[in-house]
Amino acid sequence: MAAIRPTEATAPWWRDAAIYQIYVRSFADGDGDGTGDLAGVRARLPYLVELGVDALWFTPWYLSPLADGGYDVADYRAIDPAFGHLAEAEKLIAEARELGIRTIIDIVPNHVSDRHSWFRSALAAAPGSPERDLFHFRTGRGEHGEIPPNGWVSEFGGTPWTRLDDGQWYLHLFAPEQPDLNWAHPAVRQEHEDVLRFWFERGVAGVRIDSAALLAKDPALPDFTEGVDPHPYTDRDELHEIYRSWRAIADEYDGVFVGEVWLPDSERFARYLRPDELHTAFNFTFLACPWDPARLRSAIDDTLAEHAPVDAPATWVLCNHDVTRTVTRYGRKETGFDFAAKVFGTPTDLELGTRRARAAALLSLALPGAVYLYQGEELGLPEADIPRERIQDPMHLRSGGIDPGRDGCRVPLPWSGREPFAGFGSETEPWLPQPASWPAYAADAQSTDPGSMLALYREALRLRRATPGFAAAPGETADGRLNWLPSGPGVLAFARNHGLVCVVNLSGGPVPLPAHTDVLLTSGPLDADGLLPDDTAAWLRS
Repeated sequence: MAAIRPTEATAPWWRDAAIYQIYVRSFADGDGDGTGDLAGVRARLPYLVELGVDALWFTPWYLSPLADGGYDVADYRAIDPAFGHLAEAEKLIAEARELGIRTIIDIVPNHVSDRHSWFRSALAAAPGSPERDLFHFRTGRGEHGEIPPNGWVSEFGGTPWTRLDDGQWYLHLFAPEQPDLNWAHPAVRQEHEDVLRFWFERGVAGVRIDSAALLAKDPALPDFTEGVDPHPYTDRDELHEIYRSWRAIADEYDGVFVGEVWLPDSERFARYLRPDELHTAFNFTFLACPWDPARLRSAIDDTLAEHAPVDAPATWVLCNHDVTRTVTRYGRKETGFDFAAKVFGTPTDLELGTRRARAAALLSLALPGAVYLYQGEELGLPEADIPRERIQDPMHLRSGGIDPGRDGCRVPLPWSGREPFAGFGSETEPWLPQPASWPAYAADAQSTDPGSMLALYREALRLRRATPGFAAAPGETADGRLNWLPSGPGVLAFARNHGLVCVVNLSGGPVPLPAHTDVLLTSGPLDADGLLPDDTAAWLRS
């Protein structure tokens, strides 16, 4: 049985944790209905222990009509029946903790589902009613109010306003089924604070905050003008008061926050990580970075520099439930990530992408701070091509069918190559179709293959936990030093504590390893002369 990392006399566990993201709907199906569920997760806890992760982050498991994959929450205190029930969630949290794994849940504070009781009451009430004050209802522009109240653009494309039969419009920065809450209303703040306490009291160790920079809006809801500050709905100063009140609650329970904060300004980003606000935030700079040595080094330096003033740990992420899978992205001509650049039919070299993804795994796991792994990343799963008629993601639908959407990275996992639907559940077809190649990626086959992606992740996570050098040394205030070492063009080489060295070769040809006493792990075999091949990484002891 794994042990929970001690929290006394050492850095808090979350500063250098390996956190595994679970998209419940696609992880494992315990009841055989084609949809992943909490029973499936509980059955796979031994797999997660053997993988070697410290915590599980669950994307929303709440009651939801699933208009946006669960990010349209109808009730924060209820588990969606497709996944299980509240008592089962409590049991999962407790069982995981007994096995040494903490639980982080998702909170979606910017909006709720249009099936939420508050919004149903607002629709039933008259314009100007207290029920509508919990949201952003407005009269439209134009002679008859037929033009949306402002010219904002939805995160999913198109207008973020929907008009009701009574003539009023309501705001939804995402899908129409996700009405935005009015965070200037005290009842909205009180409800979310109550929800945080509800889950902390059930044993969760932390909360991931979706769209954390979007909650507060300018009360006038003015049109957005490029280059004019403050922005009417992004990164407004009012947010920091909200998160300070949340932090006080988290501190009561020794809980941790991770924010989804997309901001280009590093100074404003760091404000969210001050000691009385959020503990950590996702690193989108690194996630979106191309497989390019100069860009990667810059992303690493910039990330560490923006976290240093507030002594917050960096987080390192290669992909998630919104982003093209790493193996596919690194096998393309354009290896970075941009939502606007996603198109159908992009050529991909999966062999090249897999080699790079293996090297990127060692790179990300060697950096100081915490790391997030998205389910299936440890299996080397590629992005799946979903038949257009089976795509469910609203990003695809709202784009008029141009954007492939995010379903390609959400396909149910393959557990056994010898069972129907790669062992995801029973003989019921999963909610999203699996590619014909899925059995070849099955966890059971990779478990016995020392050269598999799964074997690489297991060994890397084992070494990361057990080897001195990956965490901060005594007396260091951050999460361990990173010192760049002299290296040739196209090579990233850095040292951590205790002589630990990571080398990643992106030079286009084989390169010699720096002086070392031991080779701890490589992402692929060295060549016959002991050189590190292109698109390969190594962990060394010097």
